[in-house]
Amino acid sequence: MKLAEALKMRSDLDIRLRQLSDRLSLNSKVQEGDEPSEDPKALLAELDTVTSQMEDLITRINLTNSRTVSKNGETLAALLARRDIAIRKADILRNFLNDASRKTERRTTAEIRIISTVDVRALRKEVDRLSALARNTDNTIQELNWTTDLI
Repeated sequence: MKLAEALKMRSDLDIRLRQLSDRLSLNSKVQEGDEPSEDPKALLAELDTVTSQMEDLITRINLTNSRTVSKNGETLAALLARRDIAIRKADILRNFLNDASRKTERRTTAEIRIISTVDVRALRKEVDRLSALARNTDNTIQELNWTTDLI
């Protein structure tokens, strides 16, 4: 199985876990004399099975990520960390710049003037650089996901 297939399977298992959680919650109590719509013991058994599958799959994905090396010598785990941090930093800077570049209205010239504390244009270039880094890194990750066999 390719890594990309394992990642899709992990996503599907995650959805099943959320659905199981909801189903367990819905069948946790009934009015005296009524029956639950689904057997909680069967749902709990399914929960054990799905969480066991998920644990095994996550372990194998993490092992594969730590042992798979890209063309430039970096592990897939390192590439994932770089992409995620670039995305997160770009998002934080983008929100900061939205606040910093927002104009404040003054009704008269006597009112206090509010100015930005940073060079918005320069930081926007940094956001663009981080976004490009995230995209390029993600392309490398996707290539590895479709060409790497799961451990």
